[in-house]
Amino acid sequence: MPILVNGERIEDSVVRDEIAAMRPRYEEVMADMDPLEREIQLKDWARENVIERVLLRQQAEREADPSCLPDELVERFVVRLTASVPPPKPKQIVEYYRANKSEFWLPEMVRAAHIVKHVDENTTEEDARAEMDRIHRLLEEGADFADLADEFSDCPGNGGDLGWFPRGQMVPEFDEVVFNLEPGERSGVFRTVFGYHIARLLDRRPEGVADFQDVKNRIAAVLYEQKKQEFLGKYLDGLRASAKVEFIR
Repeated sequence: MPILVNGERIEDSVVRDEIAAMRPRYEEVMADMDPLEREIQLKDWARENVIERVLLRQQAEREADPSCLPDELVERFVVRLTASVPPPKPKQIVEYYRANKSEFWLPEMVRAAHIVKHVDENTTEEDARAEMDRIHRLLEEGADFADLADEFSDCPGNGGDLGWFPRGQMVPEFDEVVFNLEPGERSGVFRTVFGYHIARLLDRRPEGVADFQDVKNRIAAVLYEQKKQEFLGKYLDGLRASAKVEFIR
């Protein structure tokens, strides 16, 4: 049914569009609910979202900056409205970190480099293996791994450095070799679905909780956003309390 918000008519199609937009986000969360109850709940939430957006826009128009484009109106209004919200205090950031360490759990990670020769329509199995055996001999003779990677690998650049990655990011055959190396150790020639490789383990980081210094800025951003949303929610409660909202049958 259409809604009147301070005399402004909002068609039912707007609520239906909001339900469609919300459904993917809530489908899994509400999977155990009775289908009819789920639809009623979604419709209630969608109506509230629509009403709140209309109230914000109406208020933004009343306090509009003449230089604002219509599409920027609400966004700029919200930015201005929440500008007075103070950032979280250092103590709050530390407390959040201590109370939610499971959020910052990191799996075992390795940093590795590799040299690869692909087996494909341009390179046969025999040619790829022969080339990798030649590169392996050069390494045994003392050639620099990074130099050979840049010169001969089918994935050149950065000395073959793949950066940091956890188990499961690479193909299983690659993980099996690399995660069993020690830092500084080099593998022999081995095969994956992509071709032949030689890998070198550059570093290893055991599983554990991320260091506070590495995540404090992320925590601060999350807490700051929460505070702004709480402030905005209270502001909307005030607008809703003084608004005239009617459901037209």
